[in-house]
Amino acid sequence: MASNTYKEKRDFDKTDEPKGSKKKSSGDKPIFVIQKHDASQLHYDFRIEIDGTLKSWSVPKGPSTDPSEKQMAIPTGDHPVDYADFEGVIPEDEYGGGTVMIWDKGTFENIKRDEDGNSMGLKTSFENGTIEIELHGEKLKGGYALIKMDSGKMEGNWLLIKMDDDKADARRNPTSTEPKSTETGRTLNAIEKEESDS
Repeated sequence: MASNTYKEKRDFDKTDEPKGSKKKSSGDKPIFVIQKHDASQLHYDFRIEIDGTLKSWSVPKGPSTDPSEKQMAIPTGDHPVDYADFEGVIPEDEYGGGTVMIWDKGTFENIKRDEDGNSMGLKTSFENGTIEIELHGEKLKGGYALIKMDSGKMEGNWLLIKMDDDKADARRNPTSTEPKSTETGRTLNAIEKEESDS
C-alpha cells in the first residue's frame, strides 16, 4: 500500500512510477530490491518488504560484501511493494528526478532472534532499530544487518553491514564490477537513452 506521503510527493500524470494500488504483498516470501538511482547524487535505494510496504534507505556508497565496511543508510519514505518493479526515468522536475535501475532484486529471510533464540518479527526489529536478514538476490546473498544509530551527529541514520558468513567477500566490489540492471541488463545510460527515445 502506498503511503499518503509517497503519493503527495508525486504527480502521476508526469511520472511513470507506480501509484501503489496493484498489490499489498509480494506473496509467500518478502522481497527486497536495490535500485541504483542517478538523482542529484548517485546512490542506491535499499528497500525491504515489511508489513505490506517497502521500508527504504538511501545508501550513498551502495552495499558492500565486505563485513568490515559499514555503509551509511539514510531512511527515506515508505514505497509501495510494486515499486520494486520500477525501472525508468523520473522527470527532472519531479521528486527524486533522475534515472532508476533495478540493480538487484530477490527475496529475503528474517534471521533476527531475541535473547531466548525465538524469531523476532520484522516490524518489531525495525521499531527496535536492528534488522538482520538473509538476502537471496542475484548479486547479493547472505546475511546483512541494518542498525539504527542512536547517538552522535548521524543519529537517526542507519548502518548497512554485511554479516561475516560464507557469502562475505572483502575482495569483491559489486557496485563497480556489476553495474548493469538484473532485470533488463541495461546500464544507467542505456535506460536514460531508451526511455527518452520512446
